[in-house]
Amino acid sequence: MGKNRTSPTLSDVAKEAGVSTATVSRCLNSPDQVVAKTRERVLQAVEMLGYTPNFAARVMAAKRSFTIGAIIPTMDNAIFARGLQAFQDELRDHGYTLLVSSSAYKPDIEEEQIRSLLARGADGLLLIGHERGAHIYEYLDRHQVPALVAWSYLPEARQPSVGFNNREAMSELAQCVLDAGHRRIAMISGLTDGNDRAFNRVQGVKDALIANGFELDALTLIETPYGIEQGAQAFGDLMALSPRPTAVMCGNDVLAAGALREAKRLGIAVPDQVSVTGFDDIELAEIVSPSLTTVHVPHRKMGRKAAAELIAMVEGTSKGRSVCIETHVVTRSSLANVERQSDELA
Repeated sequence: MGKNRTSPTLSDVAKEAGVSTATVSRCLNSPDQVVAKTRERVLQAVEMLGYTPNFAARVMAAKRSFTIGAIIPTMDNAIFARGLQAFQDELRDHGYTLLVSSSAYKPDIEEEQIRSLLARGADGLLLIGHERGAHIYEYLDRHQVPALVAWSYLPEARQPSVGFNNREAMSELAQCVLDAGHRRIAMISGLTDGNDRAFNRVQGVKDALIANGFELDALTLIETPYGIEQGAQAFGDLMALSPRPTAVMCGNDVLAAGALREAKRLGIAVPDQVSVTGFDDIELAEIVSPSLTTVHVPHRKMGRKAAAELIAMVEGTSKGRSVCIETHVVTRSSLANVERQSDELA
C-alpha cells in the first residue's frame, strides 16, 4: 500500500519558484504588483505542482469571502448577459468570484435572494435599478454589506450607481423619431411598476413630445412584460387602431424583435408602412430584419466599471461613487422618414 499523497503547499510553490511565500501570495492575489518574469515563474510552479490555494485560510485571514453577489431581473434573454460577463471578468482579475441569482422582476424574490447571498457570505452586491423598499437598503447597512446599482444612473439616489440615464437616452431616440417626421407615435414599454428603467424610458419619450409642443395624449402606450411574444401581441393591438401609429418605439430590443415578427405575419412592411425602434443594442438588434434603430448601451464598459467600483467599496478604498455611462442612438433600417411611408396606415 502506497504512501498517502499530500497536497502541495504555498511553501512548496515558493521553493520551486525560488521566491518567498509572500511573493507567491502576492502573485496569486495581486498579480499586477509582481513583475512579469517573477509572476511567470510562480505560475509555472503552480501549474507543475498542481497547487490549489487554500480558500478557507484566505477567507479567515482577510475576513472576506472574496465573493460578490449579483441579482438580475431575468435570465430569459440577453439583455443582461454582456454586462454581467464583463462584470465577472473584472471580478476575476481581482481574485473575486461571482454568484448570480434572478428575481423574475419580483421584489419579494429579490429580497429573498439578497438575504440568501448575505447568508452565504457575499462581500458585496450588484443590484439592477433603484426601485426597491428602503428597508432593503437599511438591512444591507445593518450588515455592513456594500451594494451598487447598475443599468441605471440616478445621482440623487441614496445608493451609488454605475449606469446610464434611461430617461435622457430614450428622449434622444424619441427626438430622432420626431425629426423623421412622425407624429402618430406609440410605445410598447416594459411594466413600469417597480421598474425605474422602464418608467424613465417612458418619461423620456414624453419629454421629447413636450419639448416639441405635443400633448401627452399624442402617445399611445402599452405596458407588457418583456418578451418576444409580448412584443408581438402589443404590436398587433397597436396595428388594430385607427388611425394606426406611424412609429412604434419599444422599451427594449426584445420587445422590438417581437413587433417586427408580428409585422411580418400581418404583412405590414417595416419601415415602409410603420417604423419600429428598440433600446439596448444587443446582438439581436443587428440580426433581425430590418435591423433595429436603437439606443446603444456600452454594457461591457458598464460591467467592468461597476465591478471596479464595487470592489473599491468592499475593500474600503471608496464609499461608493456614481458613474454615468454615455449612450448613443444607432440608426439602422427600421426607422424611415414619414414621407417614405405609404398612406395605407392613415
